[in-house]
Amino acid sequence: MKLLHVIASANPSTGGPLEGVRQRGVHLQQDGHIVEIVTLDDPKESFLKEFPLTVHALGPTPAGYGYNSRLAPWLTVNAKRFDAVIINGLWQYHSFGAWRALRKTAVPYFVFTHGMLDPWFRRTYPLKHLKKWLYWPWAEYRVLRDARAVLFTSEEERLLARQSFWLYRANEHVIAYGTAAPPENGAPLRERFLEANPQLRARRILLFLSRIHVKKGCDLLIRAFAAVAPTDPALHLIVAGPDQTGWGEELQDLAKHLGVSDRVTWPGMLRGDLKWGAFYSAEVFILPSHQENFGIAVAEALGCAVPVLISDKVNIWREVQSQDAGMVAPDTAEGTLKLLRAWLALTPEKRLAMGRNARDLFERRFTADAMASGLLDVVMRYPSQSGAGHV
Repeated sequence: MKLLHVIASANPSTGGPLEGVRQRGVHLQQDGHIVEIVTLDDPKESFLKEFPLTVHALGPTPAGYGYNSRLAPWLTVNAKRFDAVIINGLWQYHSFGAWRALRKTAVPYFVFTHGMLDPWFRRTYPLKHLKKWLYWPWAEYRVLRDARAVLFTSEEERLLARQSFWLYRANEHVIAYGTAAPPENGAPLRERFLEANPQLRARRILLFLSRIHVKKGCDLLIRAFAAVAPTDPALHLIVAGPDQTGWGEELQDLAKHLGVSDRVTWPGMLRGDLKWGAFYSAEVFILPSHQENFGIAVAEALGCAVPVLISDKVNIWREVQSQDAGMVAPDTAEGTLKLLRAWLALTPEKRLAMGRNARDLFERRFTADAMASGLLDVVMRYPSQSGAGHV
C-alpha cells in the first residue's frame, strides 16, 4: 500500500504528531509498504536529511498560518500515486490546502486531529478561539466533514473534540497509537547518559521530557518538586525538551527563587542514546500537562518500564490508572504535589511492580505495530474509488 502524509513540518522539535508519522512510517516500510510525506519546510533544512521517509518539502513557507501556493497543485498532480492521504493536524494551511486538492478526487483522505480540537484551547486562549471561529465554517469544518474518517488516538480525545465547535461533522474512528519499542540495552544507555551528566550519579531522578510549553504544566512541576525536595537530598529533577516559546528562562528563575536551581537540570532536547539513557536513568516520569492528546514520551517511558505520573488531562490516563502503571491527579498545583508525595511514599517493591506494569501496558496497547495496523485497518475500509496507487 502507498500512503502519503501531509504535515506542516518535519522538524523534530514540533513534538508528538511528527514522531507518530515517523514511527508508523518506518514500521510500515519494514512490512513492504511505501510511505512518503509532504511538508511546507524549506528543502534546505538540515533535519530533512535525517528523516527516514521520503520527504517532499515545498517551502520555504511564511511563519504563522503557513500559506503555501505550491501545496494544492502538487497534491493535484501527485496524490493519485497513493492509496490514501493522511492529513496530520489542523489550523495551518496544510490541512485546508490538502482539502482543496483532494475533495473532488477519487483518492481518500483521512485526518488525525492530534488533540487540536480539545476544548482546553478554547478556555485558555479565548481570543485565538474566536479567530478560529471566523474561518472554522470555511476551512477546518470542511476538512473534517469530507474526510473518509477522522482519526483519534483515544476515546477521551474523540469525546473532547465534540465540545469545541457546535458546527461539527466527522466520521469518527479511534485507532491504536504508540511508538517503537525502546532499545533493550538499558544499562549501557544509562551509563552513557550519566557520563554526560556526572552530577546525576547516585541521584533519584524525576524526569520530565517534552516541549517546554505552558500547556505542559512545567511551572506546576517545579513548584511541587521544590516542596518535596527537602524530604530527600538525593532527589533531582530533569526538565528536558526544546524551549520553543522562551519560557525556559522564566522557569529557571522560578527554580532559583524556590531554592532548587542546583537540583534541576535543563539539558535541552535529548535525542538518540542520550534520550533513552535519560529514561533508563529515571525512577519515574512525570507530565502534569493541561492538555495532552496522547503523549509519545509517556508511551516511551512505559516501554522503558518507568512508571508515569500524569495529569488527568493526558488522554491515556484511564489506561495508565487501570493497569497500575503510574498515578493520576488533576492538572493543578495541588494535584502535581499529590503525585510526587504519593510516589515518594511507595515502597521500593511497589515501585518495581509498577514498573513491570508499565512495560506490560506498553506491549499491549502502545506499540508501533498496533499503531501501524490500526491505520491500515481504517484505510482499507475506504479504498480509492479508482484503485489508483495500489501496489
